[in-house]
Amino acid sequence: MNALQPWHIIILVLVVVLLFGAKRLPDAARSIGKSMKIFKAETKDMAGDKDKAAETEEVETKQLPQATTPAPAAPAASAQDKQVADLQRQLDELKKQQAAMPAPAEQAQKNAS
Repeated sequence: MNALQPWHIIILVLVVVLLFGAKRLPDAARSIGKSMKIFKAETKDMAGDKDKAAETEEVETKQLPQATTPAPAAPAASAQDKQVADLQRQLDELKKQQAAMPAPAEQAQKNAS
C-alpha cells in the first residue's frame, strides 16, 4: 500500500522538470553519472589498496621464518669504488682543461689588440 506507484513517479518527474527546466536536466544527469563513475573507481582503488596491503603482509610473514643470508657486499663496493675513481679522473681532466684555457680578461685583451 505504501509502495511507489507509477503515477507517483510521473508526478515526481514533472516536479523535477518544472523546478530545474528541461535544458538543465541532461547536464545534471551527465554530471551525476560522472560523479558516480569517479566514486566507483575510488572505492575500487581503496579496496584494491587494502587487498594489496594484505597480500604484502602475507608475503612478508611467509618470508620472515626463512633464514636469510646477507648478500656479499664486496662486488657492489668495488663497483662503487670504480665509479668514484672514474668520476675523480674526469674531474681532474676538466680541471686541467680549465687551467689550460686563458682567463676571459686575457682573451678580451688579445681581441682588443
